Amino acid sequence: MQSVWEEKIVFANPTEANALLGENDEYLKVLIEGFDCRFISRGDSLVIDGEEAEVKGAASVVSELQYLHRQGTAITMHEVRYSVSLVKDGRGESLHNLFAEAILVTSRGRRVRAKTIGQRIYLDTIRKNDVSFGIGPAGTGKTYLAVVMAVAALRNREVEKIILTRPAVEAGERLGFLPGDLQDKVDPYLRPLYDALHDIMGFDTYQKLLAKGVIEIAPLAYMRGRTLEDAFVILDEAQNTTSSQMKMFLTRLGFGSKMVVTGDVSQIDLPTGVSSGLREASRLLKHVKGVGVSYLHAQDVIRHDVVARIVEAYDKAAEERRQEREATEEIREHKTGEEANT
Repeated sequence: MQSVWEEKIVFANPTEANALLGENDEYLKVLIEGFDCRFISRGDSLVIDGEEAEVKGAASVVSELQYLHRQGTAITMHEVRYSVSLVKDGRGESLHNLFAEAILVTSRGRRVRAKTIGQRIYLDTIRKNDVSFGIGPAGTGKTYLAVVMAVAALRNREVEKIILTRPAVEAGERLGFLPGDLQDKVDPYLRPLYDALHDIMGFDTYQKLLAKGVIEIAPLAYMRGRTLEDAFVILDEAQNTTSSQMKMFLTRLGFGSKMVVTGDVSQIDLPTGVSSGLREASRLLKHVKGVGVSYLHAQDVIRHDVVARIVEAYDKAAEERRQEREATEEIREHKTGEEANT
């Protein structure tokens, strides 16, 4: 390959080089797979040469990761792979804006920011609307980012309390068969919300705010009959609400409050024949002023790489089933038309 262009990235020190190239050059290997150019690592620098467009694309990825690292964010395989995919798709200009803004800093000093374009759109939807729906598969950060926005609103004194709720609907078990009192029974369903708050606020701060009533975590049934004012309210796992439950929840909205509703319509645990309130509400309300609907997809999954591939496989199977149903319906309609003409 004839070299026609060269870029050089200079690292501040060996620690930065290791953070950007990965242990045993695991991140560098992703760059090598993604771009048709030569990479030469020389301790405190990385030289990239080859065809101009490929070199500039690879250099832009490394430069953005370097910027992110210097802002205090730990570089993971996700940032590397996602950055490469954006540049290869011709969306490299989105990188800097995507990584530039930190929503808040956690109790451990970690900066929380959108990690995909889908997440950024989701966060913008929450900012711009009083009621927001975040719909997508597992691992896309729907719940965690909603809690982050709630904590940020509380810190900025935009709200006076945070209310987190979930429907107590489970896959294959009944609450009555679980041991303990009511709180013991519902705790397993609320655990992901506890975990997100602990991670963002720290355990001690979380416990203090919980004791003061600034944070409230309760099953969805506890929302009935209330008006929720000056609060950031999150309904998680909303695919397991019925139509009447969803309407009840949404009409609790009071002055000075925001609501975020999250769920995955591919994982509905409701009894057969019971329609999902999330699916219905997102369809009915998508054009209502003050309501925003944001969809996250497999490419927004932040978990292990294989999780994204699992989600894509299930999505593909669901699409194939939908096409089969449509084809069967067309054949049935065609036969019905022929019979009517005879």
